[in-house]
Formats: sequence, C-alpha cells, structure tokens
Amino acid sequence: MRDKERLERILRQDKAVISEACEAAAVRDFAHVAEEYFELDGELAFAVREERGKTAVTITFRVLRVKNFTQLR
Repeated sequence: MRDKERLERILRQDKAVISEACEAAAVRDFAHVAEEYFELDGELAFAVREERGKTAVTITFRVLRVKNFTQLR
C-alpha cells in the first residue's frame, strides 16, 4: 500500500464516529430486521455523522415488495 493511501485510511478511521467492525455488524443486524418486513432490492446504505454535537444515523434501502403479515391476537 502506498504511503498516501495508508495515511488517508488512517485519517478516515481516526475521524470515524463508528469503527469499521461495528458498522459492519450494524449493517448486518439492520439488514436482518429489514428482511423481516421487506424483500430487499440490493444492499443497505448506512451512514453515521456528527451534527451539532449529536450523532445522526441514516439507513437507506430499496425494496421489491412489502411482506404482508396477519395480525396475531
């Protein structure tokens, strides 16, 4: 790996709000939950960013259909 690429990776990781491992686990968990309700069309987009001293998490995904459920009594 070139020095510039290595430095960019280190800086990106240093500024990250969430570690790569934690993000990967969160994406897997959110995808699992989303698949309970929707037939997904591709991967989830996951973003974490700081906004005015607070953390914002955005999860976006496309679906082919909404799964139908009957209400349990």
